[in-house]
Amino acid sequence: MSSSAAARDQLRRLPEGGRIDRSRPLAFTFDGRSLTGFEGDTLASAMLANGVDVVGRSFKFARRRGVVGHGAEEPNAIVTVGEGDRSLPNLRATQVGLYDGLVARAAANHALKRLAGVAARLMPAGFYYKTFMGSWPFWEHLLRNAAGLGNAPTQSDPDVYDHLNHQVDVLVVGAGPAGLAAALKAARAGAGVVLADEQAELGGSLLAASDSESIGAVEAERWIADAVAELRSLDAVLLPRTTVFGGHDHGFFTALETRTDHLPPAIEQRGPRSRLHRIRAEQTILATGAFERPLVFANNDLPGVMLASAVRAYLNRYAVAAGEKLLLFTTNDDAYRVAMDWQSAGREVVAVVDARPWLGGEWPGRAKAAGIDVMSGHGVVEALGGKRVEGALVARLEERGGRFEVASKPNRLACDLIACSGGWSPTVHLSSQTGAKPVWNEAAVAFLPGELRRGLRCAGSVAGARALRDCLEQGARAGSVAAASAGFGDGTPSPEWNRPSTENSAPSLALFHVPHP
Repeated sequence: MSSSAAARDQLRRLPEGGRIDRSRPLAFTFDGRSLTGFEGDTLASAMLANGVDVVGRSFKFARRRGVVGHGAEEPNAIVTVGEGDRSLPNLRATQVGLYDGLVARAAANHALKRLAGVAARLMPAGFYYKTFMGSWPFWEHLLRNAAGLGNAPTQSDPDVYDHLNHQVDVLVVGAGPAGLAAALKAARAGAGVVLADEQAELGGSLLAASDSESIGAVEAERWIADAVAELRSLDAVLLPRTTVFGGHDHGFFTALETRTDHLPPAIEQRGPRSRLHRIRAEQTILATGAFERPLVFANNDLPGVMLASAVRAYLNRYAVAAGEKLLLFTTNDDAYRVAMDWQSAGREVVAVVDARPWLGGEWPGRAKAAGIDVMSGHGVVEALGGKRVEGALVARLEERGGRFEVASKPNRLACDLIACSGGWSPTVHLSSQTGAKPVWNEAAVAFLPGELRRGLRCAGSVAGARALRDCLEQGARAGSVAAASAGFGDGTPSPEWNRPSTENSAPSLALFHVPHP
């Protein structure tokens, strides 16, 4: 198939932009439906580009589920990839790299769930245990098919797996702006560096940046390429598609690298399918970032309700517009970037619904100057629609006695996409594994890593930073100090990013549940 024909079939693909290779169209199937994507897509971005809204159903009520996130935070798009003895169940479509000939299917039996949904009202809480306890062997197969869990292959695994040991001066986990800055500073000081990141490309949140974003005088995309090239020249070990999943005692970490799952089966036979890395590090920097929190309101599980960061990632990184008319619901300034990028892409921004009664940062002003309607002190109380979002009910919110209440009659706004941002939760999993108990931080409205063990440092969003310059500065400082602690350099970061952030942002609002009127 030609690239022009593939682009025509992808209804939600933007005519230009993104980090995909439009000269290399890829054919794949999802639930028996033949679709197309491009080199650089994930399975999720390719499905969205083709207008696939429903990727699963809820267990009990069989409610439709759509793509919500763009990475490890995705709760709905759980698929089985491959066939026969090489099939892999329970993979997130957001983490599956697209390749030509990929075969994927939803983990759950949709027809069975639709049938179960008809009788859902007759199955109260605890129904399953009381009814099936005495006859579990009979019902087990049926319930497992309905639960949304795929089936493991019954044949012998034909693939090869291996492991590799590392003894390193500095391990950097996460290759976003903070992680890249930390790795650069440590490597420049002469330390041996291992940089690991779960994504196929290094760059983290910068991969979803708009063309107008820059670091100094350099565009974000160019800065990433230069940083990666310099790290290679300094003999740093770069591990993309690698998830560091275990933090153990004495600087020991375990990581799983996916080596060939993004390649067609014929190519996969050339090497190990995955590799276990066992890394012993003198110093470790956790730059693991943060997950965006969803906002809770009625019907927020409809296809078309997504995280704001995911909408932006699909738009800028994959050139996919997940809808036409965007309604942004936020409690912080960071999400305003989504509305600005959406408008720049030629799509309609219905409104920005900001739950905060105060709007002190610069981003609301930018949105208003661009002609976007900003509704402060309001919230989305219900998403409307059947197969996907068709509108939203928006009402004024008031905080009374520590709780939010609906203070006005809801108004209906027509939209087909609701982007939500309830703030950010730092990815504290690895620091917690090492014994650092998370500590609640009111300013960040999140749990931050607690007191860290010797040889361990955090930088960037995981430490509560949100502004890009703050992430870069924290990463550079952590990299310099870690290298010095390992015996390289004097621990003084260069003034390259060692300047305070100039971004003016208002505090976030701690809103975790929007009441229904």
